[in-house]
Amino acid sequence: MNPKYMFDPKGFKNVEKNGKVIGFQFDFKMQYYRGVTLSIIRNIEVNVDGEEFNREDIRFTLEGDTFTLDEMETVITYRWKYGQYATVTVLKDGGLAKGKHHIKAVQTIAPSYMPMILVKPGEYDFEIV
Repeated sequence: MNPKYMFDPKGFKNVEKNGKVIGFQFDFKMQYYRGVTLSIIRNIEVNVDGEEFNREDIRFTLEGDTFTLDEMETVITYRWKYGQYATVTVLKDGGLAKGKHHIKAVQTIAPSYMPMILVKPGEYDFEIV
């Protein structure tokens, strides 16, 4: 899949909890030609406007259930299907400022039947309204 189509242009927003902005989220697709179980996703890296976010601050939501990246390593009952959007939430007090931003996200996938790890980056310009 072309990295330009990795992100849902309508999926970028700040996240509120109990009236407080606790972070931001975006929707994106897996950059692999077939669906995978969550357990083979080794990492998701997120960088917005040059700020790199810690692995511990990233959450992954698929079909209504949310996991930390460490939890995903043991999840074999969920399959991220080809073409399906998942939601990535990044915990960041105050979220992102309104206006234009640039994201770089990297998916690291380790299919059990391949002798290599796949690293799939993508970049996108978006706006928080």
